[in-house]
Amino acid sequence: MVIAETVARVVADTPEVTWSIVVTGRPGVEAAADPGRRLSTASIGKILLLAEAARQIEDGTLDEREMLRKDPAVAIADSGLWQHLTVDALPVADVAALVAAVSDNWATNVLLDRVGLDAVHALATRLKLENTLLNDRVRGYRAPGDTTRLSHGSARELASLMHRLAKGKLISAAVSERLDGWLAINTDLSMVASAFHLDPLAHAGEERGFLLRNKTGTDTAIRADVGYVRGPSGLLAYAVLANWDRAAGDATDAVMAAMNLIGSALKDVENA
Repeated sequence: MVIAETVARVVADTPEVTWSIVVTGRPGVEAAADPGRRLSTASIGKILLLAEAARQIEDGTLDEREMLRKDPAVAIADSGLWQHLTVDALPVADVAALVAAVSDNWATNVLLDRVGLDAVHALATRLKLENTLLNDRVRGYRAPGDTTRLSHGSARELASLMHRLAKGKLISAAVSERLDGWLAINTDLSMVASAFHLDPLAHAGEERGFLLRNKTGTDTAIRADVGYVRGPSGLLAYAVLANWDRAAGDATDAVMAAMNLIGSALKDVENA
């Protein structure tokens, strides 16, 4: 089944889910469903934080060896490892690695405090992103007056972002290389990437004929996976975003199955 048919089937079979989907990178192997729609993307916005941290390191305004303290004022649980570690300070590069590897929330907040939310927003403007943004630090509770979602994005912009990264053209070759290296250690291959059956703990290099980079976002009624895969047939970038109304029921199982189906179609295309 070609990728466009798979995407159309996924959307038709899950009417309870709001999708924004793009697969791009090669003429004749493209698909989209509501590509410009802005959806909540949970931790996907952390990509912009990592990109800005990489940019600052490469231009010399941020030292990758600078020690950042595990500030209790921005402590947050859920995803991450730093909350379970005894070490109270880590170098910038290591904090970024925690964000990329396990979407570490406490590390995200510490790095964001150092890099600056305004700088992340300025980068989004520089990248001409109109529907994709990291809105805030990670919070366990969003009080009145706080922004209602951690990040938002559209599949069109996020797939384009990952395509530029794969080509080494996201900001600069050096920034792309650094960000790509961080995303190489992401451990969450549970969504679109699940179809490739790669080792989630060791897939930085080519494995089973595929090189894959991705970042995921997970929250109540949100699943998102953006990335790129380079296989025997070339390069494809993808962004698959799903939101649903939690009051209407839990669509998690249907969404995860649909994401695996899209990943399987990507895999078939790459193996063709």
